[in-house]
Amino acid sequence: MPKIPPLPKEKKLAVLCRIEPGCLGPDGLDHIADFCRFANQELKQLDGNFVIWLPLPRYDKSLPEMQYSVNQKQLSHDKAAQYLEHFHKDLDDFEEHFHDKLSVLIDVFLANKQA
Repeated sequence: MPKIPPLPKEKKLAVLCRIEPGCLGPDGLDHIADFCRFANQELKQLDGNFVIWLPLPRYDKSLPEMQYSVNQKQLSHDKAAQYLEHFHKDLDDFEEHFHDKLSVLIDVFLANKQA
């Protein structure tokens, strides 16, 4: 697949991903804010040409885990899927790839905490 040229910020897909403190273990609540800052830096390389990642702690479980927007306009799940199709990406695969990367970042973050 050809390399995607960087889009201007207002045309990028903003992906707000709320991360459960429990994914960091029993004391995750103490570390989730630091982890989100760490993840924010690391995720910049993941589809950064057309995605802005916004990892935040998920303190309110009534809010969705992931939300999509472009230029501060919220997109439905279907509209986000259409956006990603433009880049030859499937939304389910895109989310799975994100969760795989998140799992790796959690392991790195926790290993650095213990070091």
